[in-house]
Amino acid sequence: MAETTKTHVILLACGSFNPITKGHIQMFERARDYLHKTGRFIVIGGIVSPVHDSYGKTGLVSSRHRLTMCQLAVQSSDWIRVDPWECYQDTWQTTCSVLEHHRDLMKRVTGCILSNVNTPSITPVIGQPQNESSQTIYQNNNNVSNKPTAAKILGKVGESLSRICCVRPPMERFTFVDENANLGTVMRYEEIELRILLLCGSDLLESFCIPGLWNEADMEVIVGEFGIVVVPRDGADPDRIMNHSSILRKYKNNILVVKDDSNHPMSVVSSTKSRLALQHGDGHVVDYLCQPVIDYILKSQLYINASG
Repeated sequence: MAETTKTHVILLACGSFNPITKGHIQMFERARDYLHKTGRFIVIGGIVSPVHDSYGKTGLVSSRHRLTMCQLAVQSSDWIRVDPWECYQDTWQTTCSVLEHHRDLMKRVTGCILSNVNTPSITPVIGQPQNESSQTIYQNNNNVSNKPTAAKILGKVGESLSRICCVRPPMERFTFVDENANLGTVMRYEEIELRILLLCGSDLLESFCIPGLWNEADMEVIVGEFGIVVVPRDGADPDRIMNHSSILRKYKNNILVVKDDSNHPMSVVSSTKSRLALQHGDGHVVDYLCQPVIDYILKSQLYINASG
C-alpha cells in the first residue's frame, strides 16, 4: 500500500504508570511495529498520559513523581512523549474525555479533521493555513501552483505535533517539489488521514467486560469512534475477551490486536511486580524498570515502604 493511502496514527496510552515500566515502553514499540507491518498505518507519535491523583488507587504516588518517571523512561525515544494534561486537571478524567481532549487539541493546533474509524475521510483532512501564502519550494518554467503539497502540509503538522508531545514525521519520505514539476509522486493534502488510537494491554480490554465498571456510552465512543490497539499480556487471549462483551463484539473491526511473539518477555512485566520487587529489594527490578527510573525511585524513596 502506498504511503498516500495509509492512515497516520497517534497512539495514546492512559494509566497509572505507578511506576512506568519497560513493559509500557515495549507496548508502544510492539504496537508501532505491528501497525507498520500491516501496511495500513504509519505511527507518527505516541503519548503517555498518567492518571490524575484523585483516581484513588491504593499506593498511587503523586503525579509529580509519576510524570517525572515517565519523562525519564521516554527520554531516549524519538517518538514517545509524556502529556501532563490529565494530571493538571481539577479532578480525575475518564479515558473517553482524555481521548476527546487530544482529538480536539489536534484539530485546533494542526487544523486537522481527525477521521472516525467508521467514516474514512473523503474531504480534505488538513486545510491550507489561512492568511498565509504558500511558498513554492520548487518551480518549473511552465505552470507554478501554490496548492499545498504533502511536504508543506506535513511539515506544518509535524511542527505542531512536536509541540504537543508527538514527533515530527520523517520528512525524507516526502518529495519537496511542486506538484506540477512531475518529478515524482507527491501526496496531496486531501489524502492524509490522521487518527488517535487508544493503546492498551489485554488487561484493560478485559476490564471492559466487567459489568458496571465502564460507562457504556464511553465504551461506545472509545471503541466505536476512536478504536483500540491491544497488546496481549500474560498469555491472555484478546479474541476470547471480546466475545464476553456485546460492545466489543459490535466494534470488533475497530480493535487491532498486536500479533507478534506471544511469549514476549515484556508481556509479563507490570507496575505491581515492580513495586513488590522494590519493597523486597529484589534485584529483578532491573528487568522491570529502566535505570533512570530506578535511580529516581531510590532518590525519592518511593514504594520502598509502601504496601500498595
